[in-house]
Amino acid sequence: MIRSWTTPAPWIGLAACLGWAGGALAQGAFTAFESGQVRPLALSADRERLFATNTPDNRLEVFAVEATGLRHLHSVPVGMEPIAVALLEDLDQVWVVNHLSDSVSVVSLGEDPPRVVRTLRLGDEPRDIVFAGPDGRRAFITTAHRGQHSPLPYRPFETEGRADVWVFDANDDRDQPLTIVTLFGDTPRPLAVSADGERVYAGVLHSGNRTTVISHERVGGEGQLAPLTNVEGLAAPEVGLIVSSVGERWLDAGGRDWSDLVRVSLPDYDVFAIDASAAVPVEVERYSGVGTTLFNMAVNPARRACT
Repeated sequence: MIRSWTTPAPWIGLAACLGWAGGALAQGAFTAFESGQVRPLALSADRERLFATNTPDNRLEVFAVEATGLRHLHSVPVGMEPIAVALLEDLDQVWVVNHLSDSVSVVSLGEDPPRVVRTLRLGDEPRDIVFAGPDGRRAFITTAHRGQHSPLPYRPFETEGRADVWVFDANDDRDQPLTIVTLFGDTPRPLAVSADGERVYAGVLHSGNRTTVISHERVGGEGQLAPLTNVEGLAAPEVGLIVSSVGERWLDAGGRDWSDLVRVSLPDYDVFAIDASAAVPVEVERYSGVGTTLFNMAVNPARRACT
């Protein structure tokens, strides 16, 4: 028996609906939200190869540097959201820091095509990587002091540091860190190496700036700083005060002392120096008054780290 349909079959309507939705999505804007890159480019010593982190696509891109521009050679899958890259040319390797995967992908350039041959597990949110120390074979990587791979306890309410620098020996294939240097800061980001390779400088992204706030409830009406009215004579709203640490006291812009209302004080440590050539790398110096939001650093060979 032949059956005729007077209305479209349900699946036809569904297909039409999906087709319309797909067309609408194809025409819409695409928004990418990816981690901020820290050291996304590396150029080989002979200046013939450029390595770039493709953060949204989770890849390392390899280019040939030619007189007419760049020519793409390879696209190497790595971990999730790569944001920093460093070359270890004597071993023919590229080390890629994966911010979301909490890992480092070691890419061998001796393979054809290049591919990941090792994966190193790290603490939370690794950000930057440099090589220093004996023969330049030690990798220093900044991470937060937490994460499922970290062997260190996380005690957020104690006075220990919450910034880590993981140190790996490239000659050691056991994928275990040589040490983890814990610094008194939070959210470490940039790294820099001295010209002789014996010191590594680590900067804290959000460090202290020797200020705090007194709430408007504690300041009260009589504690407000001028101007107290606008040009029309209308009273200004009550606001809090920013106070700065001056010696042992906390003073506002008018020089008034609010120390009795400030119960906690933290040191202002912005940049840390690590002895990269020691048998076990350790922190050797701290620098204050550098800044509050440190995105990157470089070294002046005649001096020290610059942010």
